Amino acid sequence: MGLNIQIVIDCKKPHELADWWAETLQWAVEPQDATFIRSMIDQGFATEDQTMTHRGNLVWRDGCAIRPPEEIEAKAPSRRLLFQTGEDEKVVKNRVHWDVHLAGRDKDEVRSELEARGAAFLWTANQGPHSWHTMADPEGNEFCIS
Repeated sequence: MGLNIQIVIDCKKPHELADWWAETLQWAVEPQDATFIRSMIDQGFATEDQTMTHRGNLVWRDGCAIRPPEEIEAKAPSRRLLFQTGEDEKVVKNRVHWDVHLAGRDKDEVRSELEARGAAFLWTANQGPHSWHTMADPEGNEFCIS
């Protein structure tokens, strides 16, 4: 049996970056249960300053996750990206990045779309006949599109 994976991305604005990546990957933002959050505050397990309102919903301030839409209701999703608040600024190249496979879409068109939404083009590379663009998301995290 294979294991499930969650990749965690430290960032300044987890909810905004989760929204950006959900749109980019055509995934869904994992819903947060405002009733549960409120009950944690009422019981003293959390404080108001650990929450915020995002897109009209009460959410945990320091984290937001996305999943493929077909896994949004799964108790144990096999794929999940968690965006959490990180204090450090990104200063060097990522040691880990992800590749976004475009399922036949033109990578130059996708590059332009991503740049219009706040991504930055970094460079183009190739290996044999395969080429890709290396990009950075709005907070500077590198990823490749091919």
